[in-house]
Amino acid sequence: MMNHIKIFFTLLIGVVFSVNVYAQKPEDTEDWSRKPEVVTPSKYAKTPSDAIVLYGGKTDADKWEHENGDALKWKTAKAMTVVAKTGGIYSKQAFGDVQLHIEWRTPKKVEGKGQGRGNSGVFLMGKYEVQILDSYNNETYYNGQAASIYKQHIPLVNACKAPGKWQTYDIFFTAPKFNADQSLKTPAYITVIQNGILVQNHVELKGPTEYVGQPQYKYHADKLPIHLQDHNNPTSFRNIWIREL
Repeated sequence: MMNHIKIFFTLLIGVVFSVNVYAQKPEDTEDWSRKPEVVTPSKYAKTPSDAIVLYGGKTDADKWEHENGDALKWKTAKAMTVVAKTGGIYSKQAFGDVQLHIEWRTPKKVEGKGQGRGNSGVFLMGKYEVQILDSYNNETYYNGQAASIYKQHIPLVNACKAPGKWQTYDIFFTAPKFNADQSLKTPAYITVIQNGILVQNHVELKGPTEYVGQPQYKYHADKLPIHLQDHNNPTSFRNIWIREL
């Protein structure tokens, strides 16, 4: 009899959990509690001698591919520019703990608002997103604006330049570590400097980026590709280099 009762309550808890998960909405994880102060960025910096260059010009296009393995369909020249609906791109080389430098530019012509303005993202290990967005005089939920760890951490300040201006991220990423039984040993940590200004200070990631619901870690490889997102906006990228740590 006791076994039947235990089974009943186990099933009941499962049903309640499933209903709760599917009842969630994207808005449930939007955080509007603290608006980052606007600060003025400075200029900087060059490629270090020990860096792996992932994009320095058109000849580096073969270092990237789409998720299905197709050759790059984005526009390439001195910069790579998203071609809407072609899909995100992935570095052919995989990485774990890294220092990543990436320069990005949202369109000079302002179209849309909120999440619809210059939206893209750089995903460490293809899973952990630093948001790219035109957040210059553009209000959205604060854990979804530029330099947020998307839906997890609000940036310390809003260091965005005007639309059409080149901006920089310097990202210091510590990958999560897993035990032999595939349980989480240590979480991921990330520091982000935008345009020379500290915007994320060694924050702990709660898990891979989720649009709906709360993130949870799942076992994955020690090294995975860098992913740049196609969010239907013609955002551009250049001078991408990385140092393995």
